[in-house]
Amino acid sequence: SPSQVNHHSSNNETYQERLARLEGDKESLILQVSVLTDQVEAQGEKIRDLEICLEGHQLKLNATEEMLQQELLSRTSLETQKLDLMAEVSDLKIKLVGMEKEQSEYEEKQNKAEGLLQELRHLKIKVEELENERNQYEWKLKATKVSRILGGLIQLLVVTIVPYETNVLCCKLIVLSWHSCLERIRRTQSGNFPADDLGLAEFRRGGLRATAGPRLSRSKETKGQKSDYNAPFAQWSTERVCNWLEDFGLGQYVIFARQWVTSGHTLLTATPQDMEKEMGIKHPLHRKKLVLAIKSINAKQDEKSAQLDHIWVTRWLDDIGLPQYKDQFHESRVDGRMLQYLTVNDLLFLKVTSQLHHLSIKCAIHVLHVNSFNPHCLRRRPVEENNISPSEVVQWSNHRVMEWLRSVDLAEYAPNLRGSGVHGGLIILEPCFNGDTLAMLLNIPPQKTLLRRHLTTNFNVLIGPEAQQEKREITESTAYTPLTTTAKVRPKKLGFSHFGNLRKKKFDESTDYICPMDTNPAATNGSQKSYSGYKGLSPFTDRELDQVGQTD
Repeated sequence: SPSQVNHHSSNNETYQERLARLEGDKESLILQVSVLTDQVEAQGEKIRDLEICLEGHQLKLNATEEMLQQELLSRTSLETQKLDLMAEVSDLKIKLVGMEKEQSEYEEKQNKAEGLLQELRHLKIKVEELENERNQYEWKLKATKVSRILGGLIQLLVVTIVPYETNVLCCKLIVLSWHSCLERIRRTQSGNFPADDLGLAEFRRGGLRATAGPRLSRSKETKGQKSDYNAPFAQWSTERVCNWLEDFGLGQYVIFARQWVTSGHTLLTATPQDMEKEMGIKHPLHRKKLVLAIKSINAKQDEKSAQLDHIWVTRWLDDIGLPQYKDQFHESRVDGRMLQYLTVNDLLFLKVTSQLHHLSIKCAIHVLHVNSFNPHCLRRRPVEENNISPSEVVQWSNHRVMEWLRSVDLAEYAPNLRGSGVHGGLIILEPCFNGDTLAMLLNIPPQKTLLRRHLTTNFNVLIGPEAQQEKREITESTAYTPLTTTAKVRPKKLGFSHFGNLRKKKFDESTDYICPMDTNPAATNGSQKSYSGYKGLSPFTDRELDQVGQTD
């Protein structure tokens, strides 16, 4: 029927549309599948690339881990080496301390040996003198015995009744026998005694009384027997002057002295220029040593400082903490008398340029002045003492100060004082020397405030309230300049007003002494042990500062 045909045609159209739509969906799905396939392939390639990168990073990670393990092993070995090196350093420090101790002991032994050699030389000279005196006395004794015997024979001949000619002949025979006997005695001796000592030239006929008997001595014999050791220096013989120079430590000039010196008067009238020209003494301190000694002998001054020789001075430098200058002082033959008259320019010539070391030497010399140059005035070892006073501290040596540091729990810093010049005299006498100065010399870092405070507290207890007050006043003054290890001393420059001194033959250096001598007898009394005996003696406050210039 027509309705069925229409319905069938409409269904066909619907199927066609659905088929077409399905075909379009199929094509779109195919397109999407292809796109997704491409994306999957791209993602797969990325995944493969990432896997490759992951493998590379894994290799790098493994290599880094191996390097880290090697670094840890090397660090461990370095730590082990560091510990070994620290142990070796500590061992070396212990060995160094031991070697320094051995060196100090060796130096002490060497100084003792030199002192013993000096004493042996003195003893040898004394033995020779005693031997000569003994030979002289033996010779005189034999001559006296012969004289007594011959006098007795002459007296016997006079009192007996014999003819005159026989008496004269016997006397001549006796005199000839006397001469031959004395000649034999003289030949057996050292030959140092001239014939005039016995007055043989005075023997003549009629010169002796028959009743004289053993009294055959004459006034000229007595004068000849007297030794010239009590003679003034101007009358000393050349040999005695040369022996004196050798004992005095200037034996290198004896050869020239034998050729030029005729007697002690030659040296008394000699100028320093003559000593340099005729005896070859070019060293200025050797000339000063000789001039001071001659002045002392000529003036008959009994200076106790003259009893301290140059060997003692080298030991004294060890005691005050300045052993680095021992060679210069020993070469210049600086003895106790020269310490007493030491000037600033002398110290500069001895290569002592540090201001702190100048102060150390001055304070040490003043301690010698106060103790009358007693060679044992410095205390080198600690003793059991309670309530130590500043008058005892002022006599402490450098080693004693280091022992005090060990007693106040600062033993690790004590070795830093070697060669610093710190001793008890410097601590007490120098107002500018305080706890900060000591901390600087001990190399205590400024950031260690508690340690520095501990040192300052013990330092103030050590020096006492009087010295502490003086140091505080100096520190609070406007002109205060802290002591440093770099401050140097240079010689005073002469201005126009000093040109007149250059024309003087003898320039007065008394104002330039490193430690001016105190004329107050109370201050030089060795029995005075109070701090007042040392007070007010700062090296740069009791004379003008323009005598020495300092530069940092």
